[in-house]
Amino acid sequence: QVRLVESGGGSVQTGASLSLSCAASGHTGMGYYIGWIRQGPGNDREFVAAISSTDGTIYNLEVTKGRFTIAQNNAKNTVWLHMNRLKPEDTAAYFCAADGDVENMRRLKRADYWGQGTRVTVSS
Repeated sequence: QVRLVESGGGSVQTGASLSLSCAASGHTGMGYYIGWIRQGPGNDREFVAAISSTDGTIYNLEVTKGRFTIAQNNAKNTVWLHMNRLKPEDTAAYFCAADGDVENMRRLKRADYWGQGTRVTVSS
C-alpha cells in the first residue's frame, strides 16, 4: 500500500507561481513513478508530470514544459511540482498519483494510488 498526501495549491493571479508537494509513505521504493494528474473544470483528466523513483527520469506534459518542474528528495518520499507563469487554463484539481508503469499515468491517466487532491485556481 502507498499513501499520498498533497499540500500546497490555492488561488493566484495569472503569471504567479505555486508549489505543490506530495508526501509518499508505504511501499514507494524502486520501480515506482510518482507524479501529478490534474482534472480541470471540464472534468477531463490530464497527465502533468511524473518522476521515476529508480533513476529520476522525468516525464512532462508538453504544454507545461518550461513552466512546471517536478522534483523529488533523496529519500524518494517527497515529490514537488513547482509551477511558474501560471495561466487560467492551469486551473484544476491536482492529484498526486503513483504507479509502477508511467504509461498508465501518461496515456491512460490511471494510477494504482491517489492522493486526495489539491485545488489550484488561476484568475486572469
